[in-house]
Amino acid sequence: MTKFKASVNNADHFEISSENIQSLDAVSIHEKAFHVLKGNQSYKAEIVTTDFHNKTYSVNVNNTLYTVAITNDLDQLIKDMGFEVGASKHVNDIKAPMPGLILDINVSEGQEVKEDDSLLILEAMKMENVLTSPRDGVIKSISVQKGDAVDKNQLLIEFE
Repeated sequence: MTKFKASVNNADHFEISSENIQSLDAVSIHEKAFHVLKGNQSYKAEIVTTDFHNKTYSVNVNNTLYTVAITNDLDQLIKDMGFEVGASKHVNDIKAPMPGLILDINVSEGQEVKEDDSLLILEAMKMENVLTSPRDGVIKSISVQKGDAVDKNQLLIEFE
């Protein structure tokens, strides 16, 4: 038996089992709309929006909109370990992935950058490696200059 935790509008929290789901008297009207009977009450339910990565859904039940979040034991374990799916990247610095020579710096302090923008070019083992921004942000400081030799894990750029 699988158990799920559900939260409705971040206020009501409860557990649902796979047996609870199996026992529902629900008839599909179309792909995202259902007619549900529960305790001699009739409900018209429609899934309005879905966010797969955050496991949240907007559901219209009898003309009232609810935000529902559903998780299982694995989701909770992943969250506890700090590996949430879809979690935003929060990298604060760029370090040299290998020893090399700084060929070019494409940003300056205070500059806004977008994810995947080119930050600098590091020559290592006779190859040019373009280091890109892991996230959107603002450059706080640049710890190297063009022509500098750097060691592995040496700080190159910090984000605000």
